[in-house]
Amino acid sequence: MTATSFNPIQLQQNAMTSTNQPLALKQGQVFHGTIKQLYPDQMAEIQVGNQKFIAKLEVPLKAGDAHFFQVTGTNPQTELKIVTGPMAQASTPNQQINQLLESMNLPKSPEMQQLLGHFMKAQLPISKEQMLQAEMWLKALPEGISKVDALQTIQKMIELKMPMINDVFQALMSGQKTSGMTAIMDNFAQLLAKDTTLSESLRQNLLQQVQAIAKPFEVETGSAVLARLLQSLTNSAATVNEKMQALSMLKESGILPQQATLQNWSKIEAKAFQPIQQAGQVIQTILATKSENASQLVAQLKSWTESQNLLTNEQKQHINQLVDRFNQLPVTKQTLEVFAKQMQDQLLKAFTQNTADRLFTQDAHALSVKDHLLSLFKQEANSPSQNEALMRNLVKNSINSSQPFIQQVVTQADAQVQNSMDSKAMEHALKTVLKNLGISYEATLGNKSADLQMIAHQLKPQLHTLLQETNIPPQMKEAAEMLMTRMNGMQLSSGENGHQHQLIMQVPLEFFGKKMDATLQWNGRMKDNGKIDANYARVLFYLQMASMQETVIDMQVQNRVVTVTVFNENSEIQSLAEPLKAALKIGLAEKNYQLSGVFIKQFDKGQTEKVGPVVEQREEQSGVDIRV
Repeated sequence: MTATSFNPIQLQQNAMTSTNQPLALKQGQVFHGTIKQLYPDQMAEIQVGNQKFIAKLEVPLKAGDAHFFQVTGTNPQTELKIVTGPMAQASTPNQQINQLLESMNLPKSPEMQQLLGHFMKAQLPISKEQMLQAEMWLKALPEGISKVDALQTIQKMIELKMPMINDVFQALMSGQKTSGMTAIMDNFAQLLAKDTTLSESLRQNLLQQVQAIAKPFEVETGSAVLARLLQSLTNSAATVNEKMQALSMLKESGILPQQATLQNWSKIEAKAFQPIQQAGQVIQTILATKSENASQLVAQLKSWTESQNLLTNEQKQHINQLVDRFNQLPVTKQTLEVFAKQMQDQLLKAFTQNTADRLFTQDAHALSVKDHLLSLFKQEANSPSQNEALMRNLVKNSINSSQPFIQQVVTQADAQVQNSMDSKAMEHALKTVLKNLGISYEATLGNKSADLQMIAHQLKPQLHTLLQETNIPPQMKEAAEMLMTRMNGMQLSSGENGHQHQLIMQVPLEFFGKKMDATLQWNGRMKDNGKIDANYARVLFYLQMASMQETVIDMQVQNRVVTVTVFNENSEIQSLAEPLKAALKIGLAEKNYQLSGVFIKQFDKGQTEKVGPVVEQREEQSGVDIRV
């Protein structure tokens, strides 16, 4: 990054930690402090940074002197040993550090001096063992990793009392990066595709998850393909050849049974469901209804139709007219069968028509258009995850088809998905990728209502299984560990400090052949009831895009007033942003937020990577302000 990194928010959080929370000392730690006041029995008030505490000293000292102290006991009271003699106020930090190194017999390496200088400035205690371990990490940093980043990571480990082990250090270092996730995923996917040593079931499960992450809109493309194939089957104007190709593709993809024909593919059996959710349950309930329950059926159908947000008002009107006509007829097996067929045709027509406009919409039961369409001719009820697998299989088979008609269907479906791109689509993409990554699957396991089968197929638990394999090739193991480290880093970099919470997510995204790394860093606070306070937050988006290159979006919310700053080197962004300003203002107002302004800035060329929060840099940077 050239302008910002994770450290602006992190530094604020660290400052708050040292200011507001009592200093927790552990035996063996060393820190720099000043004696403020002496008390009888060798007790003294010691100041470390902005904090003061009472401790017992091994030898009497003079008030006002600064020393390096080492904790020798904490129970029943804090006991301190003097590590260095009194330090003159005129002595430089380097002189004080060298005095400590000699007193504790520590190596005088540049890394150790930099480490002690950092912790002396931060006024944080650190033990000799932690110093030696940290020095080893600083000496062995890989290319491209700065010592400043490493010191911030070590500081966080000590502040949060994390184990001083290499796995945690590497995970935290990886979790602070704002790029590279896509490259790591690509490398892993390539090795996986060529591998011949893993069990086929594990390899296929991993490939499916990698594919789901790489193509977040594949299910929607499958939904559009499904709708067009069904339209061909139900369209009297379609040729027999087109209908046979559509039927064959649906059978090949496991959506229709192999014995399905053009005459019976949509036949559905009677099976009563209470209450009605999927469209297919409407037909099953009609066929299973007894004559004495006709009035109850009519009420159920009208209630379901009214609440179904995936249907248009005009379609609801047509369905209700169909229900009213049925209600005027004598209820016999024949009239029920005719009514069921008419209702099925009406619903198939409606949902196939609505697929393009509602690709990223769900109803009150979290069902999408594809779920309703599949239920209208499949005898067994599938879970949403099973339906997603069917859609991916349909897309795969359709792309591989040599039939011009099927190829045309895929092209039209791709165009539909691209034309449907909006904020809902982007939200869907982020949720899809994060769900399939399974970053927080450990926490999800504690949820009693969690779908354990779905969790088990996420990428992270699959990686755990992979790394347990004894015959895994070294290259594959290294790639899997890199991916696991990056995901663990997100969790470790996220956390809470009292009411303050920080969340970090890195998402590898691919849209229609274009790949990008997206990192989101949210910092906010929790209310007393444990819920997020939506009135105040800061959200930073770090984007690496093929066309716009490096982009940072800094969004700050203060009392529901939103300020957005976009950092990018491209001077043409101003003209691109102007037409979007009104839509942003309206969208925020719908959520009861007020847009204060949009600022378009270029990165400051002379600015170092870790200066401070973006909000404090606005006056120093060139750019254009859009005020609303």
